[in-house]
Amino acid sequence: MTMPIDIYRAANVLIRQYGAEDAVRMAVRRIDALLELGDIDGQRVWKGVLRAAQELTRTNRKADERIN
Repeated sequence: MTMPIDIYRAANVLIRQYGAEDAVRMAVRRIDALLELGDIDGQRVWKGVLRAAQELTRTNRKADERIN
């Protein structure tokens, strides 16, 4: 089982390495590649990385929403 902090760390590394827009694209590519390999657990982890990268890079927030 992968811990949420590890998911966010991986997303942060991806963002630093590729930039915000390309990090999301790279995560999607990895998810697709893992699906082709039949690696459902790996795909599940990378979907978490994708969601974390999207969350870390989003710029619009609700007025009452707390910032991490």
